[in-house]
Amino acid sequence: MRSRPRSLSAFVVFLCGLLTAGPAVAQGSLRERIDAFVRAEQKRQGVVGLAVGVVQHGRVVLAKGYGSANLEHRVPVGPDTLFQSGSVGKMFTAMAVMAQVEAGKISLSDPITKYFPDAPATWAPITVRHLLNHTSGIQDLEGQIDERKDYTDEEFARFIYALPLDFPAGVRWSYSNSGYVLLGILVNRVAGKPYVDVLGEKVFKPAGMKTARGISEDDVIPNRSSGYRLVGGEPKHQTWVSQSLNTTGDGALYFTVKDLIAWDAAVQKRSLLSEESWREILSPTRLNSGAAQPYGFGWQVLERNGKPLHQHGGAWQGFRAIYSRFLGDSLSIIVLANTDRASPAKFAEGIAALVNPALAVPKLAPIEDGEPQVTAQLTTLLEEVRAGTVDRARFAYAPKWLVDQALPHFKELLKRLGPAGPLVLAQREVVGDDRVYTYLVRFGADTHVFSVSLIPDGRVSLLRVSDKPN
Repeated sequence: MRSRPRSLSAFVVFLCGLLTAGPAVAQGSLRERIDAFVRAEQKRQGVVGLAVGVVQHGRVVLAKGYGSANLEHRVPVGPDTLFQSGSVGKMFTAMAVMAQVEAGKISLSDPITKYFPDAPATWAPITVRHLLNHTSGIQDLEGQIDERKDYTDEEFARFIYALPLDFPAGVRWSYSNSGYVLLGILVNRVAGKPYVDVLGEKVFKPAGMKTARGISEDDVIPNRSSGYRLVGGEPKHQTWVSQSLNTTGDGALYFTVKDLIAWDAAVQKRSLLSEESWREILSPTRLNSGAAQPYGFGWQVLERNGKPLHQHGGAWQGFRAIYSRFLGDSLSIIVLANTDRASPAKFAEGIAALVNPALAVPKLAPIEDGEPQVTAQLTTLLEEVRAGTVDRARFAYAPKWLVDQALPHFKELLKRLGPAGPLVLAQREVVGDDRVYTYLVRFGADTHVFSVSLIPDGRVSLLRVSDKPN
């Protein structure tokens, strides 16, 4: 299903800090400098096509397409080109839910068994709020569901019922497409119409998002971009999935950069919903422990340069996207790309640094290591990953994809890189209840990044070894 945005767990939120601004570009007007940077970054990343929107202090600085929307027909990307939303669509699903809350049809404190009465008894403590802020404990269906099979709403629900709970509701934060699939079904049921129709009436039309809509393979849709994946450096069409997987609430929308500029104006004005609803949407989650998790309802609620940064990313079927709002600088950046290996976040980070150098992400550098015993333990862990001998008992609350897919990948990567130098601490953060450690590690002449998230008892919830040198 919809891939997690590039910063959507304690570990991935933390990884936002690893991105660095792009190469310097010639001086000139801001628009010219942004344009030059985007062209250079597009070439560096090998992105087939993308659209970029930049709004500062309510003024559109840039709304422009680059590259190709369709290689076969040689159609260029423009401001009217439609891209798939991926998980950026989650902020809109949250809007559809909150519209039902304001209509009195849903309460955030409602147990979801009220709307899914045949759900497992273990779901009784899970509320609508838990689904919205990814603290339900319901396992993510990504990588587990048959993407070539059509499902009804009831079949989607039954599939999710069979997934085990990863933790009790509210104990942790763990990104789950399953929760947003359920939210879409919930809106369908209480509104008596598809959630995308609710969005059309309550969000798209009043916000002036003239071409935003749900995905359809049947409809003739002007200006629709193709999605591409790179295979051996050559673009191929996106992988086909069943139509039903592009009707779910975890991120199944089309929109243009113009649509998101209109959406940005609505967000800036806090229109469409009440101030109380917006406060709920954009407030950090509180775990049962009282710890704050930097995620609201379909939004990451972070900080940059001591000021709020609200954003979300997404990836699906050869499309990648990010929408970032740097509130302290009244700066919004939209990047929509049609290539699976694109990194919209790197475009957004580079553009932000051009607008205000203080928004650049600091480059990782050694800091004092006050916990050498932790570093020693994680040095051993790194070598166990290389040898493929990691005891799975060392992990807790780790997502299924980490154990099944990431660890084998990291094993092969570490074998290719060769012997590791000492771990040098570069960052230590507390995200929710977890401690996140980031190290610089030399492999020959190159320095890579090794990051690990630990729960309070010291077990590992997430880890990563960067594929490319830092």
